[in-house]
Amino acid sequence: MNRPEEIRATLTDSTTWFVVGLGNNPARDAYRIAQLLQAHGKRIVPIHPAAEIVHGEQGYSTIADAVAAVGTPDVVDVFVRSDLAGAVADEAIAAGATAVWFQFGVIDDDAAQRVTDAGITMVMDRCPAVEFPRLLPE
Repeated sequence: MNRPEEIRATLTDSTTWFVVGLGNNPARDAYRIAQLLQAHGKRIVPIHPAAEIVHGEQGYSTIADAVAAVGTPDVVDVFVRSDLAGAVADEAIAAGATAVWFQFGVIDDDAAQRVTDAGITMVMDRCPAVEFPRLLPE
């Protein structure tokens, strides 16, 4: 987990990022990171109970709803409390994601183990805003 080569591959080889916890609040980290992902050519899919359109992309209330509408995610990016992250990780596994990314402060070792046991890349307690310039300097 958190191996630089896996993080680099996740950043470069992915296209579709389901951003769990992304709503229309510009003060939230998820809002800003979703913009950054778009600036790096990623398609973001907001996952939030409100299912709002964010940054021009239709939101969905669950990962399963998003999969039914847009297909399998490359990355499920998690902006929820640590006590909720395990359930999201399980949904990401069921959705067939190739990577699960827990943002800064989102830590669940048991969930991370389930993700890696499923053969899926797991990134925990990291942020793309830090990892893009660190691993892929322009």
